[in-house]
Amino acid sequence: QVQLVESGGGLVQAGGSLRLSCVASGSIFSINVMDWYRAAPGKQRALVASITSDGSTNYADSVKGRFTISRDSAKNTVYLEMNSLSPEDTAVYFCRAEIRVSAYPMRTYQFWGQGTQVTVSS
Repeated sequence: QVQLVESGGGLVQAGGSLRLSCVASGSIFSINVMDWYRAAPGKQRALVASITSDGSTNYADSVKGRFTISRDSAKNTVYLEMNSLSPEDTAVYFCRAEIRVSAYPMRTYQFWGQGTQVTVSS
């Protein structure tokens, strides 16, 4: 089995910063894409940022220039550095990963973390 565990959420004032971490553990052969999603109150879950195994990144327009995604492949960990936070960033943040659990078959599975709450006060 594979587990993704997020940490680093909390309460911060507008303009502040937080760093989220997500560690993948279990039966892992390799990890392709790792993402951060968020679900704001009353809204659907939406992609925040993604990073491929070769380090290519992609960001939602709303976080470009403020958030930075990175990963430590040796530790099966993805990070989300969030700066200049605003109340609009308040949401539950979820980690997602596409993981191969064995050499064969060459199939990836999608796994999600349980989420971590980020609350930004005005």
